[in-house]
Amino acid sequence: MSKKVVVIGGGIIGLCSAYYLSKEGCEVTVIDQSSMDFGASYVNAGYLTPSHIIPLAAPGAMKQGLKWMFNPASPLFIKPRLDASFLQWVWAFNKSCSEKNVSNSIKAIKDINLLSVDLFSELKADEKFNFQLEHKGLLMLCQSEKALNHEVEVAYLAAKEGLDVTVLNASELEKLEPNAQILSVGAVHYKCDWHTTPNVFMSEMKAHLENKGVTFYKNEKVEDLQFSERKIKEIKTQSQSISADEFVLAAGSWSQLLSKKSGIKIPLEAGKGYRINTERETGITIPAILTEARVAVTPMDRFTRFAGTMEIAGIHHKINPVRVEAIAKAAEKYYLNVSINEKEKAHAACGLRPVSPDGKPYIGKSSKCDNLTIATGHAMMGWSMGPATGKLVSEVILDKKRSMNLDAFHPDRKF
Repeated sequence: MSKKVVVIGGGIIGLCSAYYLSKEGCEVTVIDQSSMDFGASYVNAGYLTPSHIIPLAAPGAMKQGLKWMFNPASPLFIKPRLDASFLQWVWAFNKSCSEKNVSNSIKAIKDINLLSVDLFSELKADEKFNFQLEHKGLLMLCQSEKALNHEVEVAYLAAKEGLDVTVLNASELEKLEPNAQILSVGAVHYKCDWHTTPNVFMSEMKAHLENKGVTFYKNEKVEDLQFSERKIKEIKTQSQSISADEFVLAAGSWSQLLSKKSGIKIPLEAGKGYRINTERETGITIPAILTEARVAVTPMDRFTRFAGTMEIAGIHHKINPVRVEAIAKAAEKYYLNVSINEKEKAHAACGLRPVSPDGKPYIGKSSKCDNLTIATGHAMMGWSMGPATGKLVSEVILDKKRSMNLDAFHPDRKF
């Protein structure tokens, strides 16, 4: 029997959930409080990253975050505030910054990213989409021997997991990127990674879903829900009430606010990231992460994107020019022929990424609600994990065999 499903959230996680549910014959409605043309799903680096096997909550992350707390230009900036949920998240994040969390996370993070890579390719072929999907890998560029040695250690772990990775010295890097004029002592090249242009994918997916009969309600904020007997009966927006058999909570950084209404507490903080685009020639052909600066570089469809920083300072879209300038300076420091001009910096944009305390997403149903599937908390890997999360959501709702084990992502896990 076909199910009526409401997906709350129109970012990549929500759209991919709607896609796979619709393919299974469900009657799907997507609700989003925005116009669905900006935010984290549009300003990210476009990476598909099986290489990113280490979660954000790793040993030393909290210590480094405290060091950077008073530097608004730092790669990770946590703004202190007297708020109970924020303080609980900080406590849980600190507890999660352990070798145990890393070892318990590696396989799950790798598996869901590899699943997503396959699904991006499958989706493009099946639906005849035209979005950019390139397999050039990802360079971890290092300007110090200390940083390079650390990245080599991570590469060793990745190789043990079966990922295709190699270490390059400066001359080998120059041969690989001859026109980019990179200032680096060496790099790690993850050949397993891919990249895309996010806004093209999002536009094609929205058009496809509308053509397939998925209903969209844009600029509709879910304000409340009717919850009883372990089920959501209906949700209420400012203009209507909507009932369904099943609900998907994929509202990104806003998901925690809505989950509380059904008695579910999922610790989340909004991690703001920024991007600068330049349409001028850069000579860059391979995506890269500027390791010390934590800035991502992507050669997209007719432009180059510089993106990064993790700013945990509440839910808002205010642009901090200090952080924009930090990205621009990092780009110019690593690429000697790159110069970000004032106009490009003035057109910088940001997006809010939902960050769980242990760096892993929440995917699945809580024991407290029978008809709500949670899909949020992906931090910097929401784009990379999008199709896989959508497929897993459909499998949970339709009680099908899972494409992978979801225990590591359970919404009820303790911190």
